[in-house]
Amino acid sequence: MTSSIAIMDARDRFAIAAPATVGAVDLSLRIGALRLANPVMPASGCFGPELGRLIPARELGAAVTKTVFAGSRGGNLAHRLSEISAGMINSVGIPSRGPAGYLEQQHPAYVALGIPTIISVGGHRPEEYAPLVGDLGGAGDAYELNVSCPNLDNDGVDIGADPEAVARVVTSVRQATDRPLIVKLPPMVSSIAECAQAAESAGADALCVSNSIPVMALSSVSRVPLLGNVIGGLSGAMIRPIVLRLVWLASRATSIPVIACGGIGDADDALAYFSVGASAFQVGTANFARPFVMVEIARELHRRCAESRASNIQTLLGDDQ
Repeated sequence: MTSSIAIMDARDRFAIAAPATVGAVDLSLRIGALRLANPVMPASGCFGPELGRLIPARELGAAVTKTVFAGSRGGNLAHRLSEISAGMINSVGIPSRGPAGYLEQQHPAYVALGIPTIISVGGHRPEEYAPLVGDLGGAGDAYELNVSCPNLDNDGVDIGADPEAVARVVTSVRQATDRPLIVKLPPMVSSIAECAQAAESAGADALCVSNSIPVMALSSVSRVPLLGNVIGGLSGAMIRPIVLRLVWLASRATSIPVIACGGIGDADDALAYFSVGASAFQVGTANFARPFVMVEIARELHRRCAESRASNIQTLLGDDQ
């Protein structure tokens, strides 16, 4: 009873702070044929539809699901997540119920949020993606092709680090669906530009840059790995300068929207990414400590545009510079 009351009180307090509608401000964008009301969305694996009971999810541009794989996955060994001075490290291993389990148990809750649902899909080999999208039967408003998880196979080597493999994934999925495709690229690549161009040439509608940074962390006492999988992904504010460079390079190399993902905790962080070429952004680690953060950022961006009489974020940045 107490927890339910606390959730209701939190929602009431947050609703009071909602900004007045200002018709001149338009934060919308398009990813292929999909229109998003604003550029704010969660990173895959960092937002569940149950948070719709706590925050006004309709104020987000879209929801991004946890990655779905073709088969059931139990995830990695414990410990799966830990905090270090540099940020958060995780090696969850992406548990998945497969497409049938997702459609039955999770998709209806995402649809009920009332915003576009972007389904993240993953695979161990390039040929696994298209059949998986087919098995999802057209569910979802777009697909994010996760070719970048740093802790599944081959000591962190990713499909997304190979431009030819990226092209194979996108080409096959493009033949399987007409829904917008977002390719989530890894940070550890020899050339983010080449991988981005391969995705665009094969038919991707947008890029997400990037996933967490592959790392290893040891206990200061026992000198053994903190994570059960030994290696994991570093996320949080510490990686933002790394991802800023990657977003800058990817946006210069392509003409499709780039969705920034890495260390965003407030509106200033988001605007930094816009200033180097991003068209939208995803919030990950900050959601765990501050579940309202995405809505706060969306409102703050709207407020700044309204106060500056800027019709959109690019106009706001032009006024600031």
